[in-house]
Amino acid sequence: MLDSFTFNPGDNPWSEVAALGELEVFERSLPEEIVPRAQGAAIVLTNKTPLSADTLAALPNLRGVCVLATGVNVVDIAAAKARGIPVCNIPAYSTASTAQHTIALLLELTNQVGLHDAAVHRGAWVNALDFSFALSPLTELDGLQLGIVGFGAIGRRVGEIAHALGMRVSAAGDARRDRDPDWLERTPLDELFRRVDVVSLHCPLSDATRGLVNAARLSSMRPSALLLNAGRGPLVDEAALAHALEQGVIAGAALDVLSEEPPRADNPLLRAPRCVITPHNAWMALAARRRAMKTTVENVRGILQGKPQNVVNPV
Repeated sequence: MLDSFTFNPGDNPWSEVAALGELEVFERSLPEEIVPRAQGAAIVLTNKTPLSADTLAALPNLRGVCVLATGVNVVDIAAAKARGIPVCNIPAYSTASTAQHTIALLLELTNQVGLHDAAVHRGAWVNALDFSFALSPLTELDGLQLGIVGFGAIGRRVGEIAHALGMRVSAAGDARRDRDPDWLERTPLDELFRRVDVVSLHCPLSDATRGLVNAARLSSMRPSALLLNAGRGPLVDEAALAHALEQGVIAGAALDVLSEEPPRADNPLLRAPRCVITPHNAWMALAARRRAMKTTVENVRGILQGKPQNVVNPV
């Protein structure tokens, strides 16, 4: 295991994986440490440590890769397939926690809980002339329209919660699908950006979705609109978003992911107004990580038995 710390900071033990064979666990691995540490391993586990084509070629004993996440963009999937190495992921483990976090981001933008809590603790309420005050406009979600880009497990759960809050919910798409709930409307992608009050991103990162939120789509949104991203950082052109926030093109954004993690100090979104950022921790609820550990055990066992599961690159 090349980068264990975020997955198990001490509350999610590796004991069941260790029971399957000889296990070496490293909290973090620098690029130059990956091959020496993985040399001779039958299975490599990684969360965010990258496994390039050159790295895979340097590991001749490798029988499988387990990515401790749903997204597998840290592994060169084509190179693994060419070498007959199955790459197994963990689907759906963080659906509930990521959906919850997405709604928390939305509520922070609309209710500004953090802003008002900080003001109260600074003494603003103690010294107020009135029994209540607001430092920014508070927005009611009931009746507003949420547009979801990527209506998979997480997007669907976000839609269910938003619907329960009284929001109208649309998902990007040209036509309804058989499993769409009655309350869901399908809207073509560009029209969705123009029409809705909140856009929430839950699609995978690919060549087709990289830079999905660009200057043109941002400029088409309502000035009162909000953007949420709990998917992948590169879905958003960060310079374009920062400019849109600075110019008041949209009202706000809340992100759990950035294009580079940890971000560089000069990332423009760190200075952008009305921009809430959390450190890619929507997936980190203990219940979610324990579900992921259970699936990891099953993935490792499957590779060892010659019957890999949750394979994203059938070989």
